[in-house]
Amino acid sequence: MTELTGETGPATGGGPRIVVGYSSRPEGRAALRRALTEARLRGAELVVLHGPDDDLDELTRDLAAADVTYRLKASSDAADAGEDLVELAEDTDAAFIVIGLRRRSPVGKLLLGSNAQRVLLDASCPVLAVKAEQP
Repeated sequence: MTELTGETGPATGGGPRIVVGYSSRPEGRAALRRALTEARLRGAELVVLHGPDDDLDELTRDLAAADVTYRLKASSDAADAGEDLVELAEDTDAAFIVIGLRRRSPVGKLLLGSNAQRVLLDASCPVLAVKAEQP
């Protein structure tokens, strides 16, 4: 697994956890919005895996405004984010994982997306896949 670093934000040790894959793209923001909703509904801690190029100022503002308990984990390799999400969910005993999906071309549909496919097939917990809103 790619080393995960950068734990920040208020966090607690108990209760359910939700792992979310975040990116600054529309599908990543959609995943975060849904994960925040689920965390509030369930009183869960949110564990956010973000990439090295993501806007952390925007992310921390959104998390602080949502009034949920959270931790941030950084993935040093965005190409292996799917594997990192699966391992992070196992390490934190997550109730489920939230990922964002984007529309794909006909050829892209054959491949689904390596990260999304890896999470859907390899995760030992349920996976909630959300689509970005259409413009």
